[in-house]
Amino acid sequence: MSKVPITLAGAEKLREELKELKTVVRPRIVKAIAVARAHGDLKENAEYHAAREQQSFAEGRIKEIDGKLSHAQIIDITALNPGGKIIFGTTVDLLDVKTDKEVTYQIVGEDEADIKVGKISVSSPIARAMIGKEEGDIAEVNAPGGIIEYEIIDVKYI
Repeated sequence: MSKVPITLAGAEKLREELKELKTVVRPRIVKAIAVARAHGDLKENAEYHAAREQQSFAEGRIKEIDGKLSHAQIIDITALNPGGKIIFGTTVDLLDVKTDKEVTYQIVGEDEADIKVGKISVSSPIARAMIGKEEGDIAEVNAPGGIIEYEIIDVKYI
């Protein structure tokens, strides 16, 4: 399996979630299972079944995060010198040429993408149109509604 790019902040967020799951959630669920077992017949014990379901979800998430981190290529944008070009991890201020609306996006890995906070996936049409461009260039995005042109106003490595 090939390496999947992830930002340093994204990897740290996954590590924090993993630590929380292993040190807080898992012990809490084990305790809930023990308490439910003490109530007797497990076949008709709703608390027991609910705790086992939570355990299954938590263990699945732990396995998923471990897998993501083991296949991650962690990229620290602040340690690179891309010479003004837009690359993975770059934060870019754009101006929609047609509407004069400004937007700011950071190009991140697929697992980190969240458009509400301005993080777009490296595989998104906007990111693919911007990769390799520099400040002052025009990025043409092939969107379902037609071509959208964005002027690249600022490129930041933060």
